[in-house]
Amino acid sequence: MKNSTLHAIKENIERVLIGKSNLIDLILTSLIAGGHVLLEDIPGTGKTVMAKSLARSIHADFSRIQFTPDLLPSDITGLNYFNQKEGDFVFKKGPAFCNILLADEINRATPRTQSSLLECMEEKQITVDGVTRKLEDPFFVIATQNPLETSGTFPLPEAQLDRFFMQLSMGLPTPEEELAIMNRFINDQPLERLEAVCQIDELLELQRSYSSTFVHPVLRTYMVSIIQATRNNPNIVSGVSPRGTLAFLRAAQAYAMVQGREYVIPEDIKTIAIPVLAHRLVLSRSVGNMSDSGEVIKSILDEVPVPTENWNA
Repeated sequence: MKNSTLHAIKENIERVLIGKSNLIDLILTSLIAGGHVLLEDIPGTGKTVMAKSLARSIHADFSRIQFTPDLLPSDITGLNYFNQKEGDFVFKKGPAFCNILLADEINRATPRTQSSLLECMEEKQITVDGVTRKLEDPFFVIATQNPLETSGTFPLPEAQLDRFFMQLSMGLPTPEEELAIMNRFINDQPLERLEAVCQIDELLELQRSYSSTFVHPVLRTYMVSIIQATRNNPNIVSGVSPRGTLAFLRAAQAYAMVQGREYVIPEDIKTIAIPVLAHRLVLSRSVGNMSDSGEVIKSILDEVPVPTENWNA
């Protein structure tokens, strides 16, 4: 049941997107594990299409917010306004009251507005004028930012980056994939015809059950060794936090489920290590910027011995 549902969602998204199989696996991993995704890529690579395809595939409410410097927190969360007809204040829900939220170009908004997403992402609730309202499950944020244009932007602070479960990149297509995109869209708009293949209740069941995926104690030790290596590396000022450790574990379990297994293998850990851990690092100035974090994690994976036990024992 789990495998067929996840396969159906992935297959449905691939009716629109071409050549993004691995990326879809990682986004589904984040969705199942209850995390959020930061997509860093140039405009036009399909970030919005990915979010819309996912929302339509699971029959979810979708909202898109274009982040700009003049965007206010109330433009995201909602606000109370005085209704003259009723003679009282009425709460008008903001676009954050949805299942899948696309926060487009999040780094263009001011830090105050960016921080308004923190409570939504971490607590899955919104507090306005002292009244707290729970967000409906599932609540999944896909935030985007353009790595090329930095003028007039407000880089996300480490505290907010740590709230994102994974940082991913759409990437550019190969010549063969680009030709396939042209052929698919020349006379058709597959996104417009996309129908749901999964109900919200089915997705919630996946979110409740993924944590039962078996992680061998030796593999847990392997994951801790990777985490500890980020804290003892001379090129890293600040390594992965305990929040990142738990995200690492949850991602491994959810990714194994996406792959159709009830147990985690070392390859799962290696696959999700960079998307889950790289954006949580603070590198020394002598090393470089955030884009070099993936290379640091890759070198750590090369250095930490991979367990070679018989996992069937």
